[in-house]
Amino acid sequence: MAREFTSVGVVGLGTMGAGIVEVFARNGINVVAVEISDAALERGQANLTGSTDRAVAKGKLAEADRDALLGRVTFAVGLDALHSVDLVIEAVPEHLDLKQRIFAEMDRVCKPEAILATNTSSLSVTEISVATARPNQVIGIHFFNPAPVMKLVEVVRTVVTSADVVADVEALCARLGKVDVTINDRAGFIANALLFGYLNHAVGMFEARYASREDIDAAMKLGCGLPMGPLALMDLIGLDTAYEILDTMYRRGGRDRRHAPVPLLKQMVTAGLLGRKSGRGFYTYERPGSPKVVPDEQTPAAAESALADGASGISKVGVVGSGTMATGIIEVFAKAGYEVVSVTRGAEKSAKVCEAVKTSLNKGVVRGKLSETDRDAALGRVNWSATLEHLADVDLVVEAVVEELSVKKALFASLDEICKPGVVLATTTSSLPVIEVAMATQRPADVVGLHFFNPAPIMPMVEIVRTIRTSAETTATARAVCAALGKTGVVCGDRSGFIVNALLFPYLNDAVRMLEASYSTADDIDHAMKLGCGYPMGPFELLDVVGLDVSLAIQRELYLELREPGFAPAPLLEHLVTAGYLGRKAGRGFRDHTRR
Repeated sequence: MAREFTSVGVVGLGTMGAGIVEVFARNGINVVAVEISDAALERGQANLTGSTDRAVAKGKLAEADRDALLGRVTFAVGLDALHSVDLVIEAVPEHLDLKQRIFAEMDRVCKPEAILATNTSSLSVTEISVATARPNQVIGIHFFNPAPVMKLVEVVRTVVTSADVVADVEALCARLGKVDVTINDRAGFIANALLFGYLNHAVGMFEARYASREDIDAAMKLGCGLPMGPLALMDLIGLDTAYEILDTMYRRGGRDRRHAPVPLLKQMVTAGLLGRKSGRGFYTYERPGSPKVVPDEQTPAAAESALADGASGISKVGVVGSGTMATGIIEVFAKAGYEVVSVTRGAEKSAKVCEAVKTSLNKGVVRGKLSETDRDAALGRVNWSATLEHLADVDLVVEAVVEELSVKKALFASLDEICKPGVVLATTTSSLPVIEVAMATQRPADVVGLHFFNPAPIMPMVEIVRTIRTSAETTATARAVCAALGKTGVVCGDRSGFIVNALLFPYLNDAVRMLEASYSTADDIDHAMKLGCGYPMGPFELLDVVGLDVSLAIQRELYLELREPGFAPAPLLEHLVTAGYLGRKAGRGFRDHTRR
């Protein structure tokens, strides 16, 4: 039977420490809150009262409950105040020597049966534990910020942590209303190990000027449904904190280059650009600590928007293709008021595309998202054709045919002969080099990638892929067209994966490697990323939806182009695909879908 904790201690009352104090006190547990000095203690009290007052103001906490909560907390200076607690959690800055000194002192002060816990997010719990004479009673209890809100707690056991201690802490997490995932002591645990590789990759993308900070952030928010873009999230975490976590994971985690801090990150920390807390990081904020971003420079997007004034001149659009993507793009342009020429191979396919567009528009009417008048007007703007010659007078052509380079090159060579000068020729490829398609024409400056996401009528973002030959006017026109469609256009260079896939799939691959190493279960990894990072889906849920074969193909393309060792497809992913475990579409992937 799990032990009953009647009192706990918390060492360090910054934002995280004060949040942990609140979590325990909210759940009826007496807390001894400790700081190093009177001034630090006063700041910690202010953190706690500020948080609880905000909860009262938002109607999430009654005044009487707040007063009772605060009444359970005893504030003290110095570790001697912890002599009678059942459990103590350390939440001081991420410096190993500091934590080891504190644990040695807590070992001296606390009663023999007390559990000593660290809230570290990246340091070795084992290295912290050896500073005590009771390493079997030392454990990691990693809360996520803000602790009163975030449901996830990573429970980190070392090779010598007692099984009873682990069980007691797991029961305590349940009492606190938290979801715990219990894992071994590994650099970054689950959430940070997966999150910070992705964040570091995004910083590298920005450092290389592959895309603007706004476009990188917009791509991941709109393309993946993430609560924040990676660069804005780095500003929220603090660039100094992010650097320390990455550096620790790199040194402790086998020197994986995915975790080697990008040089720009160290330069920004050295320059004092720490993110929100300093008032400036990747973005500039209204004041230190403020979430409000203020303009501080002309961005590439702004420059291209200036070029786009009067540059679009697009009124008639051709769409080539007969698949789901093509029908979705036809619908998007037609609803936005463009005259559309739909070109397919043969009258039979043309009829199928027409029927698919009608069906989709009718669903919009049924759902109340489209009036019958608007539906009829959209259908009236579409002309159906089985020959490319009908594209002779369009202003923009969007190709949405099969993902085979030879097919696309042949098509663009034909479009080059048929279309009038100045027409923008766009490919919807998600994986092929746009420049190879462009060089099949005599007008590569007019060729651009327009990577719509499926389903095109719903997804709010389009990746605009410029090659080294794409003109600034063509890029600006593409962005203006996306805006007219009600989509956010994000501009990037012509590199495998563009923005979204280049950032998303290495993260998914890292998750597979984690599972492959038997570090945790697929369920716990999914819980960690959903509850700890606010992701809409866990990595294994997403892999099963996308398709393991599709994920493997994209990961192979990324590895072949970038030759980054960390991008090599996880052997487990390759084995599952070979065995026919492809995800939901096959009934079995990382989970069994046959009984759902």
